[in-house]
Amino acid sequence: MNRPQPPAGTRLFDVRLVIGGLFTLYGLMITGAGIAASDRDLDKAQGININLWAGLGMLALGLGFLLWLRLRPAVPPSPAERE
Repeated sequence: MNRPQPPAGTRLFDVRLVIGGLFTLYGLMITGAGIAASDRDLDKAQGININLWAGLGMLALGLGFLLWLRLRPAVPPSPAERE
């Protein structure tokens, strides 16, 4: 089904874009830190690579928000609905 695309200004200020972008960016950084974790870092966390798991969780959440934005864009009300 073809939905009308909202104006660019509406998409630009959608909070899902900000949240999704930040969580994706931070998720990538923390996942990278988890991949590069040393044995000493793992020993401090009792053998659990918390940076890797937290980064993957943040990455999934951020991508989920961006997917939600892509699949269900915000459509401003029509002029008839505003009145």
